[in-house]
Amino acid sequence: MTNLYAYTDGACSGNPGPGGWGALLIARDGDTVVRTRELNGGEADTTNNRMELLAAIHALETLSRASEVTVITDSAYVKGGVTQWIHGWKRNGWKTSQKKPVKNEDLWRRLDAAAARHSVIWEWVKGHAGHPENERADELARAGMAPYKPGHSAK
Repeated sequence: MTNLYAYTDGACSGNPGPGGWGALLIARDGDTVVRTRELNGGEADTTNNRMELLAAIHALETLSRASEVTVITDSAYVKGGVTQWIHGWKRNGWKTSQKKPVKNEDLWRRLDAAAARHSVIWEWVKGHAGHPENERADELARAGMAPYKPGHSAK
């Protein structure tokens, strides 16, 4: 049986500032990697939280059919938001418990729709702690950010 994993990460140089997101998708049959796919992108003026959300969104949106997938993120914001807070936000018309608009509502709605197509398990890992797949997702995010940083020249 093949298991699908999506390791996601976001990065920002300044907050707000140039940012990038990265996702490493891995299909495993037991301990054997069957295939991998790397995704990344970025924006000129964004926040770290938006990039973290976009990494998870793109990982889920890129799956062409409904799948069982484990999304691994180092973002407590993404993990907490998608597994806990979003239910109250939706019930309250996308308002927080303090009756304020939910930040990044556009991306939370998009993530909610992308996740609804799949059976998703959400896991959190500590960032920058030597976890190889999380480190690779971080590299992809930084690469996605690079074209938007001042002084970057296209090759």
